[in-house]
Amino acid sequence: MAGKRITNPAGSTNSYRGDVLRVLGALKVATADQIQRIGAPHLTFRHADKESPSKQKQARTASHTGALSDMRKHGLSENGGSTETGDSLRNLTTKGLEAASYELRRPATEMGSTARGAGSSGASHPMAVNETVIAMLRPKPNLAKLADDPSHVQAAAQAAADGPDGIGTIASYWTEVPLPANGTWNAPGKGGAQADLVLTAPQDGVPLLFIEVDNCHETAEELAAKLEKYARFFKRKMKDTDGRERPMWRTRWTGLEGRYGDEPHPPVLLVFNRIGERNPDRTVPRLMELTRHLWQGERQRGGHHLYDRRIPIVAVGLKNLRAHGPAGPVFLRFGRTHPQPLLEAIGNPRRDAAEAREAEEAKVRAAEYQAQVRRAAQEHDAKKAAAAVREAAQREARRPACASCGTPFTDERWEAAEKTHWGELVDTHPQLCDGCKHQAVAATKERQEPVHSEAAANDFWPGPQRPVCTECGAAFTDERWKATKPVGWGSSPAKHPSLCGDCDQRYELDSDLAWGVSHRQGERDQEPDQAVPEQKATGWLSRLRR
Repeated sequence: MAGKRITNPAGSTNSYRGDVLRVLGALKVATADQIQRIGAPHLTFRHADKESPSKQKQARTASHTGALSDMRKHGLSENGGSTETGDSLRNLTTKGLEAASYELRRPATEMGSTARGAGSSGASHPMAVNETVIAMLRPKPNLAKLADDPSHVQAAAQAAADGPDGIGTIASYWTEVPLPANGTWNAPGKGGAQADLVLTAPQDGVPLLFIEVDNCHETAEELAAKLEKYARFFKRKMKDTDGRERPMWRTRWTGLEGRYGDEPHPPVLLVFNRIGERNPDRTVPRLMELTRHLWQGERQRGGHHLYDRRIPIVAVGLKNLRAHGPAGPVFLRFGRTHPQPLLEAIGNPRRDAAEAREAEEAKVRAAEYQAQVRRAAQEHDAKKAAAAVREAAQREARRPACASCGTPFTDERWEAAEKTHWGELVDTHPQLCDGCKHQAVAATKERQEPVHSEAAANDFWPGPQRPVCTECGAAFTDERWKATKPVGWGSSPAKHPSLCGDCDQRYELDSDLAWGVSHRQGERDQEPDQAVPEQKATGWLSRLRR
């Protein structure tokens, strides 16, 4: 503990010194009261039992005052004069800005100047800028650090914690940022603007917002000239790291991507701190007329406007901003008739609503189309089913029935009965069902064929057209039928193929008796008893044979 006292005689902690570095690194110059309200808002609700506001202020800022004292000893901060109310102004040295760049996680080249001499004239404008930051931040107290405090302190802190949220953190704000119309970021040329504040809080819906704070000392013409410089800066383009030409502001910050037909410039917020002789109620209408070409959009059929390459300009009073915060309906956008919350004022809610309506209408149209498709498919299926029923009924009406028993044909029997070969029906009984056909075939075979007790492998089984004898009319036996069958392309080997076996034998016998020679006698007569001597030929014919 003694070593810490030697290093930091005022007894400051790392937490409070970090608050000082972050606040002064962003704001450049501030009072201990402003540092405490931003860095440790829970201290605002303590020491309410002090007898005077000054003693309450002294008690709640004591921790940060000690941190500033220790940092001044280490060469990180210094006193920068005092405000019109007598509060001491503090700013960082070059060494302090380098330390603050680590706290804010910013490049040292973007930390700006040390703001020496800002308090030589009371620093009314930097104080208004700081109060604007506090009103935009609306720092919430850490209730865990007030667990041991009285109930009324906890109740007041709870009410503040339950209030509307602010936008961003102290690291989301830059002060005194040059906007070069020519030159570079580090060496801006003449004719450019310098933004009092630049806010980047995409997590809260504000990707990029430029803030100008006016203590009501400037005329409408002077403010219009400053906005013209903003327009020149927004139009300026330069090559990015990928070699493509982009607006210069996009090479440092990320803003909202433009939508089809609408790519507005980043918005500018004018904060009027009414301590000067100018009345904002008269300055703002005049300023609207002077800058109409910078902010006026193009009205669309849906009732909304497109702000392609236009600057959304919004005005608010610091008093209203303190009371209501960014979520309050106190921001008036040029060209609109009523105040809105900040996010609506810098946005285009009418276009969002129109696009939402279009999306909903498209969704309804798509649903209706799908319903029509389903109905058409159902009607088609119904017609197809009805046609199938009609076709089935017509087919059933055409289905033939058995001529014998009247049973309708099965599909297989119907197909077999109608099968043809070279235009001729193949089926022998196309008018009968399978059962009746089998019975008819069996009956036909029973009438035409004799009953065989046993059939050998070479038995001849005739077809239904068995020949009959032309003499006696008896049906041929299998053997006689087989003997009379023609061989190949020739004639039948039997002498009398039209006669049965019995009639054929009788015919042969009758023929022999009619000539007086029996069959065997004829054979014997044809056999010679002795050889007949060869007669000798004479004449020229015999000589020729030899």
